[in-house]
Amino acid sequence: MTGNGKGSSAVIDERPWYMANELLAFLIEMVALGLLCWWGLTASGNAAISVLLGLGIPAVAATLWWLFAAPRAPLRPSLSGVLFVKVLVLGGGALALYGNEHPVGALVMAVVTIVNITVAEVFRRPGSAGGKGR
Repeated sequence: MTGNGKGSSAVIDERPWYMANELLAFLIEMVALGLLCWWGLTASGNAAISVLLGLGIPAVAATLWWLFAAPRAPLRPSLSGVLFVKVLVLGGGALALYGNEHPVGALVMAVVTIVNITVAEVFRRPGSAGGKGR
């Protein structure tokens, strides 16, 4: 990386509100994985199945995210593909919270997630590394 950041493959957006939204996105992603784990661990009366679900579902979600939705994802689908993965993983987290009998929390998570994704996609700078190929 050069001293001024130009020529680098990763573009850092210096708008503070945009960076705050990106931090919120990361926190939402981590919370969604935790909620999927929690749901999986409580979904069955069988301990072995609960452990498999509690570890397996977040592992699958994290793998999908890494492959298709992460800023440096090795596979770059279209914007609709990325949004599909985001809805699947983050919406799954909200549904997991609902499944654990917290409907208000699930609604709050869903609304915050929708606002966060909308802000990220609407205000993404054209040609930025995160928006390239999406």
